[in-house]
Amino acid sequence: MGKRLEGRRALITGASRGIGRAIAEEYAREGADLFLVATGLKQLEATRDAALQHGGKVEIHAADVSDRDAVEGMIAACIDRIGGMDVLVNNAGIYKAARFVDYTPEDFDTVMQVNTYSVFHAMQFALRHMKAAGRGKIVNVASTAGKWESMNQGIYNTSKHAVVGMTRCAALEHARDHITINAICPGFVETDMIDQFSVHAELNGITPEAMQKALVDRVPIGRMLQPVEIAHLAVYLGCSESDGMTGQTITISGGMRMG
Repeated sequence: MGKRLEGRRALITGASRGIGRAIAEEYAREGADLFLVATGLKQLEATRDAALQHGGKVEIHAADVSDRDAVEGMIAACIDRIGGMDVLVNNAGIYKAARFVDYTPEDFDTVMQVNTYSVFHAMQFALRHMKAAGRGKIVNVASTAGKWESMNQGIYNTSKHAVVGMTRCAALEHARDHITINAICPGFVETDMIDQFSVHAELNGITPEAMQKALVDRVPIGRMLQPVEIAHLAVYLGCSESDGMTGQTITISGGMRMG
């Protein structure tokens, strides 16, 4: 049986750590050539070295995905350096917790620029290329926060709700172009973003350890997800097995809110 992404060229943002790094490694394992993007090159080099162990071509590129010009340059560099772009994985994101009334306009702008506008910019440039090429796949890493309400993370949820909405609308418009666009909505994943939940502990007057336990207690399978579990779903959405699926927001949360 061949590798599921053999012959495909993929651009992955936020690839230096956590879910993005796991996706990069799994894409390399499945035969894709990679163009990996993050804000700094040092951590990206470690991801590149891990991906190269599986063969294929891996290029790295530093870019601020909140900047439209930088995103346009990122897409152009990908096409130039690995010969095209068959799959775009929008994974870059940031998190900020606070009571709703305590967020500042600057907080709102920062989170929206990274989590939402970056997806908007990248999708626009990628779709133009994919439409000309006659095919393509876009995988947006959103969150269960893009489907549900949450305490003390109103701006983060807003940004991810917007990604879910963009995913559906763009998927509808480009279904006839042989381009599929889907979103993954993870629940609690064991990455360094979870460390930022210490703010929630403070807001609730409990210890970070108690906060971590409270999170796990909400998950029916009794544990947090691992980044590689999200990566496996990203592989499926990037390969031909998912050609009949578009406009979907797929929850992977260990059973929280089934259905």
